[in-house]
Amino acid sequence: MALVLKPEYIFETSWEVCNMVGGIYTVLSTRAATLEKIHSDKLIFIGPDVWIEKPNPYFEEIPELLSDWKLFTVEHFDLKIRVGRWKIPGRPIAVLVDFMPLMAKKNEIYGQVWEQVGVDSLASYGDYDESSMFGYATGIIIESYYRFHNLSAKNNIVAHFNEWMTTFGAFYIQKNVPEIATLFTTHATSIGRSIAGNHKPLYDYLNEYNGDQMARELNMVSKHSTEKIAAHTVDCFTTVSDITACECTQLLDKTPHIVTPNGFEDDFVPKNKKFDTARKQAKTSLRKVAETLLGYKLTKDALFVGTAGRYEYKNKGIDTLIESLKQLSEFPNLKKEIVVFIMVPAHIKEFRVDLASALKNPSTELNSWNKFTTHELYDYHNDNVMSAINWFHFQNNQNQPIKIIFVPSYLNGTDGIFNKSYYELLIGMDLTIFPSYYEPWGYTPLESVAFGVPTITTDLSGFGLWVSSKPKDISTGVGVIHRSDYNSYLVATHIAEMIQKFAEFNDTEVLEVRAKASVIAEKALWKHFIKFYERAYHIALENKSKRISH
Repeated sequence: MALVLKPEYIFETSWEVCNMVGGIYTVLSTRAATLEKIHSDKLIFIGPDVWIEKPNPYFEEIPELLSDWKLFTVEHFDLKIRVGRWKIPGRPIAVLVDFMPLMAKKNEIYGQVWEQVGVDSLASYGDYDESSMFGYATGIIIESYYRFHNLSAKNNIVAHFNEWMTTFGAFYIQKNVPEIATLFTTHATSIGRSIAGNHKPLYDYLNEYNGDQMARELNMVSKHSTEKIAAHTVDCFTTVSDITACECTQLLDKTPHIVTPNGFEDDFVPKNKKFDTARKQAKTSLRKVAETLLGYKLTKDALFVGTAGRYEYKNKGIDTLIESLKQLSEFPNLKKEIVVFIMVPAHIKEFRVDLASALKNPSTELNSWNKFTTHELYDYHNDNVMSAINWFHFQNNQNQPIKIIFVPSYLNGTDGIFNKSYYELLIGMDLTIFPSYYEPWGYTPLESVAFGVPTITTDLSGFGLWVSSKPKDISTGVGVIHRSDYNSYLVATHIAEMIQKFAEFNDTEVLEVRAKASVIAEKALWKHFIKFYERAYHIALENKSKRISH
């Protein structure tokens, strides 16, 4: 049997280490506990020190931790770092770096990386500079640790870089510490996301696209360049789903060495009686806000339906969801009142003061024109969700079966209306819907079934495709709908039909479907998926050994 190479040290870096932005935070923060059990404090995460003006809620600085190395880094590499623990299960070591001093050297660094591997940074704009300098800084930090602790090629070391934002770290390691194995994971190709976001058909024409040509057309040259070259030059290139692997092969001209699907840990899900209590509290909170906003009582058996995620109107399928609700509203004999919560952060001023007051004092009068949003939007007329609500003539009147409530705030427990986290509200949902058009993995439906909440998604999400390559009914716990570039109306119809079917289930049938959802969630725990990362580490270390032996 062939020897399996295992890392002694793992350095992993992402813009989302100790910085909750999106799904990658969930990937890393839930996987950390499993890795920490194996590698202890030889697992080190590196993130950006972006919480300069206020305390970082995800990070606990520990001045005495690795204090000698910290001084060494300042003296020999001229970078300021903070060392502590990431406040997640496993509490791994986290290093936050102030990369901004490198901005003064960015043109010099761009020139070096162009000469080294050919990354074209001339067309860069937006977040490219900060991301690249952060990535470069992570490479410096890894080298600093390596030199200070007198490590060598005898130590199996893996440096794992997530997304294009960190690729300059991989290039730095390849040049300055080639004894370290590099691993790069793209969670979504920058050019694929851009094609989808610009309303171009991605899937039906995928085999016809040239990534370099599309990067020029969509003004994505620099991001695409650094991502593509990293995919080709690292010791192991991975992505998170089979659907994104096809995207990488076509748009980056590189098939990933291995697919590393996203798992999760269920330690954030309450158990037994605590679960029942949390679900009741969530339902009470959802009902209270809804009834206060709407100005009337909901029926006792009203169905609470939710969706959430980043505000990518088309990519996340929010447009298709609202269209499905319009179709559903025209179905005859709908059995239950359905309240749909669209929990997507948007451009808001603040929470609605009138609504917050009415929640405390029911005699407070609300602005009668707005029965839809829990927070004040800066621009109601140009907001996609509000435009669709108006287009389809939703009124949120009591005699209408479908009510839509737009929650355009981050649900972090201090939003001013619910004052609960997303998870604390998710547990109260009866059904969730994530009809994604572009979704390399899709944590939101996975989180949903973790709480025993049945969900509807599509086979264009990595999670949906993992559940089933064929359409599945909501009675299985996860409804999977086939989606293509041009069938959004049909997808909306299927969603409406599934909601109607779910609304007709009796209590026993609902419990059965919830149980099936939980079974699917259990199969996606990290204890089942960590083997794919172990294989990726082996590939990286094996290719590194071949590389340095030549």
